[in-house]
Amino acid sequence: MAESKKFNVGVIGYGLSAKIFHIPFITTTPAFNLHSILQRKPTPGSSAPNDYPQLKHFTSLDDFLADSSLDVVVVTTPPETHFPFVRQALEAGRHVLVEKPFVPSSAEADTLLRLAREKGRLLCVYQNRRWDADFLTVRKLVLEGTLGRVVELDTHFDLYRPEKPSRASWKTSLGLEGGGTAIYDLGTHLIDQAYALFGPPRSVFAKFASQRDGALSGLAAKNDDLDIDSVTAHLYYDSGLVVNVRIGVLSAEARQPRFWVRGSRGSYRKFGMDPQEGQLRTADGPRPGDPQYGREGAEWSGRLAVVGQDGNISESDCPTVEPQTYGRIYELFGEALRSGKEEDVPVPASQARDVLKIIEAAKESARSGREVEVRL
Repeated sequence: MAESKKFNVGVIGYGLSAKIFHIPFITTTPAFNLHSILQRKPTPGSSAPNDYPQLKHFTSLDDFLADSSLDVVVVTTPPETHFPFVRQALEAGRHVLVEKPFVPSSAEADTLLRLAREKGRLLCVYQNRRWDADFLTVRKLVLEGTLGRVVELDTHFDLYRPEKPSRASWKTSLGLEGGGTAIYDLGTHLIDQAYALFGPPRSVFAKFASQRDGALSGLAAKNDDLDIDSVTAHLYYDSGLVVNVRIGVLSAEARQPRFWVRGSRGSYRKFGMDPQEGQLRTADGPRPGDPQYGREGAEWSGRLAVVGQDGNISESDCPTVEPQTYGRIYELFGEALRSGKEEDVPVPASQARDVLKIIEAAKESARSGREVEVRL
């Protein structure tokens, strides 16, 4: 049987995202061949040509896209570049995988979604935390009915970082309308996980804050240029389910909370973050393909409480499921490229667009101080 064709992948950008979250998985996924990198200004300390001399290298987007052997473009640059770069790649007839946040607005997302369909190209958004092992554990418990009817889920991304970042990045410089701040950085992950598990909510009530500056957004705000580092958002569902999204930077905890799921027949609590990002950021940490990659110690197991037939509640450790790792999104995208079907894309642009609409409702709620309907 003939060997399946590998898809040639070109990466736009050569920062942390490309080096940590994309290239290690592109190079370990059989469906892909790392073909080229576009880095406009290589430096002695960060040079794609030096690190990957065997690849093709470009400093111009036009030249990069003119290479007829390129099949797939991976966009890893800051959010304000996503719309023009993705649009140009699609117009050039390339399939695209783009970092989160997809684009700053749902209107831009709709434009790119229409363009991808017109061109017959596949467009995927890199919501990699759908493959966090702790989230997959929550998903398994919910789908198997272990907790009964789920009534409330708390999902946290809490840190203790009292000092403002010393280096400027898109997370702090773009502002709320440009796709920056905590709601687009970390909130995108938490809201996307809720969406993947339960679908879109009916409405949202949210407050944004600068915990470092001691200031709130919305009705309590004294200005419109708040440095938003913290988010509280409540997602309300027709079933009565409430999802509480919480992001904070002044959480002085040795074991940060991650999930607390409550249902009619049980509950599940989990502390600590999925280890994959930390392992990728550590010079000597396990890498994709290593049996220890994505695994956490038994001391980080969650706690599961269930109501027995006799009405008594029993509690036990609940180990995290076997990690699929972030490589799974590339594996599934490769399968989608072979099938050519949008419905096979692991995180289609239509779902990322819906998540942006939820974020936009949260922004409106934070400004107005009221609950806002999610309009999809």
